[in-house]
Amino acid sequence: MADNRPIGIFDSGIGGLTVLREIMAALPGESTVYFGDNGRAPYGNKSHRTIIQYSLQDMSFLLEHDVKMIVIACNTASTHAYKTLAASSKVPVVEVVYPGAEAAVNATRNGRIGIIATGATVSSGVYETAVRQKAQDLINAGINRDAMDNLSIIQQACPLFVSLAEEGWWDDEIALLTAERYLKPVKEFGVDTLVLACTHYPLLARTIGKVMGPDVKLINSGISVASVVKRKLIENNMTSDGSSVTREFYTSDDADMFENVAAPFLGRGLPSGTRTVTVDRYDVSKWEEARA
Repeated sequence: MADNRPIGIFDSGIGGLTVLREIMAALPGESTVYFGDNGRAPYGNKSHRTIIQYSLQDMSFLLEHDVKMIVIACNTASTHAYKTLAASSKVPVVEVVYPGAEAAVNATRNGRIGIIATGATVSSGVYETAVRQKAQDLINAGINRDAMDNLSIIQQACPLFVSLAEEGWWDDEIALLTAERYLKPVKEFGVDTLVLACTHYPLLARTIGKVMGPDVKLINSGISVASVVKRKLIENNMTSDGSSVTREFYTSDDADMFENVAAPFLGRGLPSGTRTVTVDRYDVSKWEEARA
């Protein structure tokens, strides 16, 4: 029996729309509800406890829309809140870190992997941990053993990439010069695989690719997440019959501003009909107390 409930996706802002875009491409028959918490962004400069609280409130809002799955389309929220949300949710929860890490270790040929992200994500070390864990899984399975035995990882913070993405400066001289400065040590390290460990970065993929060269594989976590979402829907018999596909958008800030900034992320005349909502009204103390 088909499950026509929508997939719920949230992010601290608009970067998660790159994840939504890949989900729409991989699963065009699935309805979606997207919430961007622009009014409280960014999450990266908030405390661990606050990020968990915000993420629980985001999830509570989406669950009110009878979603069948929650996708945390935010690296910071995935890092800090995934375990809490997965334990608290009545529907499956998918995060963005481990799918990208798995794609990276499967793609590398020489075992040299680069990770570019915001400063907060780099300092957390969560992506490096995920990559090393996935590499160990391959070693244990006897797959790609030479590359995994010689695994080397370099991380580089590229904070200005977020501003460039939101300004729409994806493929111009400013973006190119910025990428050349940030990526110089990564390129010199000799990586053959580069993880775009921020949901904004796929928008600059063409510029990043120019700097890194054609022999370097760029890992878009959104594509990897969409693959995980598709697999989980099939495994749990939760796929839609595609008879009535809807796209809903919500923000905790100004709806018109959200749409103006977000439109280049999706194309296809989306987002449209965005509504402004307040999610800090949700009392998530029961989940926080259970976690303590």
